[in-house]
Amino acid sequence: MTPVIGISCYVERARWGPWDRSAALIPYTYVNVVAAAGACPILLPPGGGQASTVIDRLDGLVLAGGADVGPDLYAAQPHAETVTRPDRDANEMALLRAALAVDLPVLGVCRGMQLLAVAYGGALDQHLPESVGHPGHLPEPGVFGAHPATFAPGSRVAAIFGPVSEVNSYHHQSIADPGRLAVTGWAGDGVIEAVEDPAMRFVLGVQWHPEEAADVRPFAALVAAAGAPAGAAARARRAVAG
Repeated sequence: MTPVIGISCYVERARWGPWDRSAALIPYTYVNVVAAAGACPILLPPGGGQASTVIDRLDGLVLAGGADVGPDLYAAQPHAETVTRPDRDANEMALLRAALAVDLPVLGVCRGMQLLAVAYGGALDQHLPESVGHPGHLPEPGVFGAHPATFAPGSRVAAIFGPVSEVNSYHHQSIADPGRLAVTGWAGDGVIEAVEDPAMRFVLGVQWHPEEAADVRPFAALVAAAGAPAGAAARARRAVAG
């Protein structure tokens, strides 16, 4: 059976044809890489249903990039540059906690990695240009930065990308405190580029955007974990129940 991978998404104002209205949307690059990895992608917008019910129907979860995570979730005051989407925070935190409770494989991308850190008791640096002294992680609106990242030997992220990889970044926030997560990747300026939970079947966060580079590797690793014996058993139970 083909693994089913949920992808969290936005609700934003959008225009197509004669329409101008709120829509559930995500860059199609996410759909492409999940499908290319051999899974069936399903979008999970805010308001999409009870998290535990949704998670029970999935084999893996992608927490996609987007707006800043609300600083109220880690007991901080908002920076002047912080822009949040409380509907996404509520929905994705519920999905993530439900996924972790049943050891469902999770991949966090950019915002998704930061949400992972917050869920594990960590906190964020709300405006990198002030702390690292340059705008290289988000050069200008709509333009990705590029820089190498170094990964910890023996880590899951190193098994996927090797010891060093060129990455594409688009973020003005980063992880300041990873909480209970292991930090396994760094940019040259010290910004955290990867985190993971080695105690779980697959919990990995990356700060960059592999989907924009059509890099299927982390999504294939997620799908492989979703299709492992534990995931296959879960799908079989659902087939019997349904």
